[in-house]
Amino acid sequence: MKITLIITTYNWPEALFLVLKSIQEQSTLPDEIIIADDGSNKKTQEMISSFNYCSNLNIIHSWQKDIGFRASRCRNKAISKSSGDYIILIDGDVILHPKFIHDHIINAESGFFIQGCRSFLTKKISSSILINHNIHFSFLSSGVKNRKNIIYSSLLSRIFSTKYNNLKGIKSCNMSFYLKDFLSVNGFNNQFEGWGREDSEFIVRLLNKGVNRKNLRFCAIQFHLWHNESSRLSLEKNNDILINSINNNIQWCEDGINKLNKYEN
Repeated sequence: MKITLIITTYNWPEALFLVLKSIQEQSTLPDEIIIADDGSNKKTQEMISSFNYCSNLNIIHSWQKDIGFRASRCRNKAISKSSGDYIILIDGDVILHPKFIHDHIINAESGFFIQGCRSFLTKKISSSILINHNIHFSFLSSGVKNRKNIIYSSLLSRIFSTKYNNLKGIKSCNMSFYLKDFLSVNGFNNQFEGWGREDSEFIVRLLNKGVNRKNLRFCAIQFHLWHNESSRLSLEKNNDILINSINNNIQWCEDGINKLNKYEN
């Protein structure tokens, strides 16, 4: 099974550098990494090129024009360039536990998508990490919130990881699925612009299609760097799209990955 890791980013190359550094230390590397760039300036391109040159990672930079928050289209475009059978999604502001990729792979199961958890880092420790590049954490590390989410245990994971179908805690910063399942619902809905609900609406269609949820605990750990919240101005409009998909048992979005030319910006 070929693994593609998709990383969304926008104008924060310092954080993306730490993400890539944590990927380099994975016990199991993905076959390819695609940066889903929502219109960053040249600093991000320069950082990616420099990192690519000095590392053993296979990094592809997928970029689109900066005309607003378009995470759905950005991810669709990146996935359209992938050659993997299995897709892992993260954001460009999360530092990965060394077994993060391994955990997603060994828990992959036909008929399921995976939802992982995250631990938040405080503003103070995030600022420090961006300077000193120390990406190693333990249960006793300072500046870590919701500390239970950083406990790593294969035994506890087998006991407490669950299978259930709802939208609670859905977040595309720690998610994985088979490409065939993604394509069966036409991927993310490009109608989503601005922050919020594009990941939940995608999952609604997966669930309606019969792809079930597996919720991982005590593995697939990631640490989320502090940052200011994105604007919520589009949330009401995005909620309407989500509610329509729920109420009408939508499985396929008309404006999805099928509408993208991977060579266009």
